[in-house]
Amino acid sequence: MPAPEPTAAASSSSSRATVSESAVTEPSVTEPTVTEPTVTELGLPDRVPLAGLPAAVRIHEVGPRDGLQNEQSSLPVAVKAEFITRLAAAGLRTIEATSFVHPKWVPQLADAEQLFPLVAALPERHPGLRLPVLVPNERGLERALAHHVGDIAVFASATESFAQRNLNRSVAESLEMFAPVVRRATAEGIPVRGYLSMCFGDPWEGPVAPARVAEVGRRLLDLGCAELSLGDTIGTGTPGQVVALLAEFAAQGVGPERLAVHFHDTYGQALANTLAALQCGVTVVDASAGGLGGCPYAKSATGNLATEDLVWMLHGLGIETGVDLNALAATSVWVAEQLGRPSPSRAVRALAS
Repeated sequence: MPAPEPTAAASSSSSRATVSESAVTEPSVTEPTVTEPTVTELGLPDRVPLAGLPAAVRIHEVGPRDGLQNEQSSLPVAVKAEFITRLAAAGLRTIEATSFVHPKWVPQLADAEQLFPLVAALPERHPGLRLPVLVPNERGLERALAHHVGDIAVFASATESFAQRNLNRSVAESLEMFAPVVRRATAEGIPVRGYLSMCFGDPWEGPVAPARVAEVGRRLLDLGCAELSLGDTIGTGTPGQVVALLAEFAAQGVGPERLAVHFHDTYGQALANTLAALQCGVTVVDASAGGLGGCPYAKSATGNLATEDLVWMLHGLGIETGVDLNALAATSVWVAEQLGRPSPSRAVRALAS
């Protein structure tokens, strides 16, 4: 027996049910993604100059050398080369690449011979880029010259205690050791930078007299160093000390145009000390990307002044650096990942958040 045809009422009911189900099915709507502008996109830091400061500062980037030498583990040479490459791309034009010291003393930099050829061509891509290397003695200079380096640096101490622990010789003996290094490099047309450690305090001797620092510094310059970097190795210096030391150098005939400053942030004084130095006419400041570094021979020496923290302050003061802060911070985040720990730089953490 054939099934009965549906009645009109049944058809109508079925139709209403279908319409009703269709009516409650709302099409999905994708909400537009709202991206908040970054602080730098908002024009921060706001540029408000202070009178008496230089128009531009040259940052002497020490992260690949002074930063990495104090790490517990060594990065692969390809990662180090990439680190330097990224720093150059961020606009830094003086990047201390490595140290030709004996691997026994600084094993983290034992790959200097392998590293330098990987970055030697970077100045062709970035005009004005300098890649200085640290050399401890004539043997280190020989190794550096074999790779056609363009700039070198030597390092001395203002105190006898640190000279003995770092160089295994007295201050006078260390200067005698550097004399032929500086003389030969200068004859080869290679500028030499002198580092002077323990300029503001020593972990074994305590306070260091400005006259003592200026005396040793003058001797380094007299050897032929083109530039002298004054190091607050354990970070105990304060702005008053900075002003007093620079005044002592001036009294001995050494102006700020021949000096640089190198501050560690152990007690949070690095930026304040830098500002004091700028007010005294210094225009070269050492810093380390992401705040990497310390000194393997002075355990109380914690991280260097972070380059990003320095750039934030300098840009806020209207001082030119040539550095792309966002690119620099991204580089420090990247290298911190390679090291397996977060960056200690406040600016890096804030920009990356």
